[in-house]
Amino acid sequence: MNRKFILLIILVMALTTLACGFNFQIPITTIDTGPTVTEEISIPSLDDPNAIADVELAFGAGELNLSPGAEGYIISGTASYNVNDFKPEVSIKGDKISISQGEIEVEGFPAFIDDIKNEWNLTFGDDAMQLRIIAGAYAGEMELGGLSLYKLHITDGAAKNEVSFSEPNLVEMDELTYETGASSVALTGLSNANFGQMTFKSGAGDYTLDFTGELLRDADIEISTGFSNLVIAVAEGTSAHISLEGALSNVEVGDDWEISGGEYFHPGKGPILNITVDIGAGNLELRTR
Repeated sequence: MNRKFILLIILVMALTTLACGFNFQIPITTIDTGPTVTEEISIPSLDDPNAIADVELAFGAGELNLSPGAEGYIISGTASYNVNDFKPEVSIKGDKISISQGEIEVEGFPAFIDDIKNEWNLTFGDDAMQLRIIAGAYAGEMELGGLSLYKLHITDGAAKNEVSFSEPNLVEMDELTYETGASSVALTGLSNANFGQMTFKSGAGDYTLDFTGELLRDADIEISTGFSNLVIAVAEGTSAHISLEGALSNVEVGDDWEISGGEYFHPGKGPILNITVDIGAGNLELRTR
């Protein structure tokens, strides 16, 4: 399991304590592991074919892998863990579905060990749904192409996550929202998500927003980030307009982009990507793919 994000937070807290000059003992919680348990998770499609499932995944630390391909199910897959408190809880109330990770009560700093395992491998069917993912410090791979997502909202802490739409979303998505802390995040094939509005908010980190895929309608995108390295890429022939705000330190522009003041244009035909970028400081790179 990837622990470096959690350990970084602990280090910052420890240094802050030392800087304040206090002298006291911090309690340590030992996390006990046992044999790895793998549980099957299967949630069948709703009885009403016109219903829109309201799905929420609440995941803490570990590895979260999502993909399409669950025929006859809204969600199917496995959860593997070797800490009893990580046992997932599944709740189904009408069209509201949630899968949540159990929590560990920690007093003081946790004593992390290398053999902790917490991994979800879940597949989605093509049922109409609104999907919320709430996660902590984790490593994720999410292939969400070919689904029927009306809304997508991802919130995470210190994450290393890759989200891709290799196939078109089967319905028009109203809104795509991604909010993250100090992370490394790559979103690819975003035009295939078929959203009308997108919001991306982040702290410091490395971020790639790749708007390749088939753009079927105009889309408005708002990006707000701190001290970051940000890459924005669009497909060749796709129209894009980017307005910049904030205190950028460096902008690198590809050959296909046109510049007019603080406005950047990518020539193309058909629908347009209207992008507003507010970046505190850092580097912005505009690419064509």
